[in-house]
Amino acid sequence: MKNQSKNLEVSIIIPCYNEENNLNSGVLTQVADFLSTQSFSYEVLICNDQSTDNSLKLVRQFVSNHPHFRALDLPKGGKPGALYGGIKEAKYSILLFTDMDQSTPLKEITKLMPFFNQGYDIVIGSRGLNRQGYNLLRQAGSRVFSAVRNLLLGTNIVDTQCGFKTIKTSIARQIFPQLDTIKNLVNQKGWRVTAYDVEMLFIAQKLGYKIKEVAVEWRNEDLSTSKGNANGRYIKESKLMAKEVWRVLINKLKGAYDS
Repeated sequence: MKNQSKNLEVSIIIPCYNEENNLNSGVLTQVADFLSTQSFSYEVLICNDQSTDNSLKLVRQFVSNHPHFRALDLPKGGKPGALYGGIKEAKYSILLFTDMDQSTPLKEITKLMPFFNQGYDIVIGSRGLNRQGYNLLRQAGSRVFSAVRNLLLGTNIVDTQCGFKTIKTSIARQIFPQLDTIKNLVNQKGWRVTAYDVEMLFIAQKLGYKIKEVAVEWRNEDLSTSKGNANGRYIKESKLMAKEVWRVLINKLKGAYDS
């Protein structure tokens, strides 16, 4: 990776909403320690989505001692809004989206980055269908979601929802303003993940961009207890994602993406 990454420059975007427990576990130190061993240029943008716990305070304390890290305190916009805030501020040509809990550890970037030298525009991590740390209900739900999504939208991506994705910055800036979740950002309470990934990748395919899916290490490491009950969040997020896949399908049938 070091030889291949000398000319690469990466802006790492980490959405943040009520991540106090994850932050106290030392996830940002893990990120910084890994990056200090790499030869590519990087910055880390931590995008706060109006956290209601001590997350922003902890992030600001960390970045004050780490010059490659920046804290962005953004208007409420859920995960897609937090990502878009980072996209607009990024200074490097490649973006990595990664979750604060580091369920996919940052070292897995070494599996994704070489594909940019092979002509790919978007390289996404994939957890496969058997996901460590997920109960049987969530594993079954993931399989059903993948099958229905691909059937309705005509895609062949196994895992659109893995939070570990790399994309050329210019392409992200082209696609994100077209997402309904960005065009229709509204004030909301709590954490809203959405299926922005589905629409982003669908538009990217429509535009002819080359997408590569790569298996990455993943285990549920989320320690947050202030985003709501885990099972309740799963049910709520599943309903939201189903509605958004349906919305993308309707837009597709209307020809909204043809241009």
